[in-house]
Amino acid sequence: MSENTNGKTMMFPVQDLRDREMHDTLSAVYEALRAKGYDPVNQLVGYFISEDPTYITNHNNARALIRKLDRDEVLSAMIKTYLDIKE
Repeated sequence: MSENTNGKTMMFPVQDLRDREMHDTLSAVYEALRAKGYDPVNQLVGYFISEDPTYITNHNNARALIRKLDRDEVLSAMIKTYLDIKE
């Protein structure tokens, strides 16, 4: 919950917060991979297919960050986004 400028409490749906967390985590991991000279998309695909954490660099704690996400939840969100499914 948060207060807006008129003093009223605003509610944020849990899924919106979870989506934001996934986005922020994937963005941080993407940037860490890019910074180390890897192809971030290929590395992330390899990780999501195999669940092998060695696809993800330890740089900027990226490996620990990605392991906090549920792979099925991330893949579901990606497919819904790609297909523009609103649920």
